[in-house]
Amino acid sequence: MTTTPDTSSSILIVDDMEENLVALEAVLGSLTQKVVRARSGEEALKAMLREEFAVVLIDVLMPGMNGFETAANIKGLDQTKDVPIILLTGASVDPNYAYRGYTVGAADFLIKPFDPWLLRTKVNVFLDLHRKNRQLAAQAEQLKRLLTSDEQPRGEGAPAAPTPGAAHGPLPATTVSASAAPPPPVAPEGAREAEEAGEAGVAGEAGAPEEPRAPGQPATPPESQEFRAHSEPPPPPVSPGAGDASRLAEIAGQLAEVELLLRDAQGTDKQRLADRIAELEQAVGRLLVSRGT
Repeated sequence: MTTTPDTSSSILIVDDMEENLVALEAVLGSLTQKVVRARSGEEALKAMLREEFAVVLIDVLMPGMNGFETAANIKGLDQTKDVPIILLTGASVDPNYAYRGYTVGAADFLIKPFDPWLLRTKVNVFLDLHRKNRQLAAQAEQLKRLLTSDEQPRGEGAPAAPTPGAAHGPLPATTVSASAAPPPPVAPEGAREAEEAGEAGVAGEAGAPEEPRAPGQPATPPESQEFRAHSEPPPPPVSPGAGDASRLAEIAGQLAEVELLLRDAQGTDKQRLADRIAELEQAVGRLLVSRGT
């Protein structure tokens, strides 16, 4: 059965010797990944800017730009700084090469001749890591699109959100605040003066003198209902008969009520109540005279 190569994760091998490139391709061929060649550090940088790689294998000893310089330039670019690098070198090298390789940002360091199984295992780890990173990036992009679509405003055909309280119908009339009620009607200035003049006329008929008041001072305070009821002019004398007794009893009751009001009255009211008592006494006298005739 033929296995389809995963072209999404490519491998870059960098070496100035053809036989080393062939050997690396043979070792990595079983991983079913695309393998790209580069014969110098400059050519490797150009290839990394053209496409995406999961891992890069670089030979340390190369003419021109060596492996350390190539690795440092790869880590210095924003587009390629996260790509893992495996440095390869011969057996007769400086023991400090490994430390120098890790200093420039290499992820691993292998010495030739290397074990093919070990090399494939190390490369396969970086391939799996690259696939998982791409899956996470795709999921993050999908989640971002979903969130963006949810935050978009509704179209014109979308129903508007109900206004709070609309589902319960209009508010009852009893819920309207007292401050919203219309103010009581104000009487015109002429009607107010006529009313004051009428009250003054009633007071004049009762025989009480009108007290002077300063400008802006309200008119004489209105009388109580009970006082008005008893301050009416006395009824005309009636003919003697059965109605005289009831009329006499009614006048006597009024006289008693006025006397009670007189105890708490002051000033002008007290004088008017005294005059009213005098009028009621005269009415009683007339009734008695009419009954005696």
